[in-house]
Amino acid sequence: MVKELRERTGAGMMECKKALEEANGDMEAAIDVLRARGAAKAAKRAEREASEGVIGMYLHTNNKVGVMVEVNCETDFVARNEEFIQLGRDLAMHIAAMAPVAVDESDVPADVVERERAVYREQVKNEGKPEAMWDKIVDGKMKKFFKDNTLMEQVFVKDPEGKQTIRQLVQEVSAKTGENIVVRRFVRYQLGE
Repeated sequence: MVKELRERTGAGMMECKKALEEANGDMEAAIDVLRARGAAKAAKRAEREASEGVIGMYLHTNNKVGVMVEVNCETDFVARNEEFIQLGRDLAMHIAAMAPVAVDESDVPADVVERERAVYREQVKNEGKPEAMWDKIVDGKMKKFFKDNTLMEQVFVKDPEGKQTIRQLVQEVSAKTGENIVVRRFVRYQLGE
């Protein structure tokens, strides 16, 4: 079971053994334990500088959508790691498919935020909601906008269960590599745009 858990998660032997003991032999629960620990370790690493990395690229089969994404890590050793390189490719493919407007909420241009906020305010006003509730409703709609339109909050297109966000995917690879991983920026080209 330890071997299987190691193959599925990339975690160390002792970590896998402890996680299985903690989960009373339940493989899925042990994976969750390791993911939680990995996320905690990744948070500690977040302050370390990530100046190495890769440019992940994707060109759609119709040659009408192309993406480049910069993904950084701390060392060139990890930058050459196949799993890290695959992360760059997966992120580029995801961006091609989902067309996020920014890496995260703080990167969304102010004019886009204001335009969306104005549209939502007008919607709420036209729905006849009490004016005292407008701001809360608009804030809720903006939260959903950021979830749907920022890369780090979007659900990963290759996740068969449709639950893992890009942030969780990056944290998972960060936990496996033991380094801080940062999605720095991306550009998405679509023919005619």
